[in-house]
Amino acid sequence: MFTQLGDRLQATFKELTGRGRLSEENIKEALREVRIALLEADVALPVVRSFLDRVREKAVGQAVLGSLSPGQAVIKVVNDELVALMGAETAGLNLSVTPPAVILLAGLQGAGKTTTAAKLARFLKEREKKQVLLCSVDVYRPAAIEQLSQLAQQNGVGFVSEGTDPVSIAQHAMSQARVRSDDVVIVDTAGRLHVDGEMMTELKAVHAAVDPIETLFVVDSMTGQDAVKSAGAFNEALELTGVILTKTDGDARGGAALSVREVTGKPIKFLGVGEDASALEVFHADRVVSRILGMGDVVGLVEEVQRSVDQEKARKISQKLKKGKGFDLEDFRDQLQEVEKMGGLGGLMEKIPGMASLPQAARAQMGGGETARLIAIVNSMTPGERAFPAVIKGSRKRRIAAGSGTQVQEVNRLLKQFAQMQKMMKKMKGKGGMSKLMSQMKGGGFPGGGPSMLQ
Repeated sequence: MFTQLGDRLQATFKELTGRGRLSEENIKEALREVRIALLEADVALPVVRSFLDRVREKAVGQAVLGSLSPGQAVIKVVNDELVALMGAETAGLNLSVTPPAVILLAGLQGAGKTTTAAKLARFLKEREKKQVLLCSVDVYRPAAIEQLSQLAQQNGVGFVSEGTDPVSIAQHAMSQARVRSDDVVIVDTAGRLHVDGEMMTELKAVHAAVDPIETLFVVDSMTGQDAVKSAGAFNEALELTGVILTKTDGDARGGAALSVREVTGKPIKFLGVGEDASALEVFHADRVVSRILGMGDVVGLVEEVQRSVDQEKARKISQKLKKGKGFDLEDFRDQLQEVEKMGGLGGLMEKIPGMASLPQAARAQMGGGETARLIAIVNSMTPGERAFPAVIKGSRKRRIAAGSGTQVQEVNRLLKQFAQMQKMMKKMKGKGGMSKLMSQMKGGGFPGGGPSMLQ
């Protein structure tokens, strides 16, 4: 989401750190570039002004100008102020009430409220060990209630939506939650294409009927300043407790994330980072800023791996290698699917320190659905071809490309990547294999001179 902003800021700071000494004029010039970068990212103008005022006040102080590395000192000031702008403290959900605790989701049509409701239910079920009931009071959008019903079934949580109008549906859900002894009720409300009086009146009535402990505004991060304006309007009507930003895995410029807390005074609580039901991240401002400034998010990466990687599959592949059996394309596809569950190569790359220095073309390739295309190619092969890829020649390549909707060149590239990974796996089989592999990767990357996915 912050690629353009991050590139611009990193280029500005690279220029700063290249100078042995800084003057007020140098800093003024750098802050001018920061201002342009923030405005291009669609950050609200009042937010940009107040942010730069705070940075300027600290950046021209003796602590920076008198520092042995003034460029790094300026970067730290910007880092700290960006974190403060988006919320220095991580704001979790407040569920400390007599069950059932009610979470009301509000927002405009198309923001992703229904899928977010299902993601939040899964989050609470798996990570907080709560028994969750989903309820939709959207009686206007065709199949909205049925959509949430199916999502509830897919994610193993309860669902109730019975009644003639939004208020009666919500009240019935509350009574059922008490009978079922549910811990949390998530109410998905109806949206509109724009803020209007009728919608706000209905939302207030539903809000009064269920008395939610959390009222969360779900906002599409792709909508820029419109998101900030609508957040302000909803906050005036409902007294929001927090914000959920959706579609942050897209090419949004990031202005909403940087503006919405400053404008509403409410914390960002979650980020929607993909289409999968597990693609919901707790918002940590310091980690997001670290990604923007090209320093990665190692803690987030470790948490994502622990949460998403299928340990049983990993164990089976390890046992297979120890027994001297080959690493085949079925195993390769399993690894790709694990990567896809973690947001694809682009999502992982944002969290790895130093990856921001890769060429833009390489990053674009990794973030453009590359993993999904590779999986489609392997799926278009026969079991025999996956087990013995050496048999894949001209006519087979053409058939596989046609079946996966790709080009023959992409099939060739996948086979090359697979061959490189096979070499890596062979090095891991023998005594001291892992240490040999790591020593080879130091500085030089993967076999072949670079990360295998970029070859």
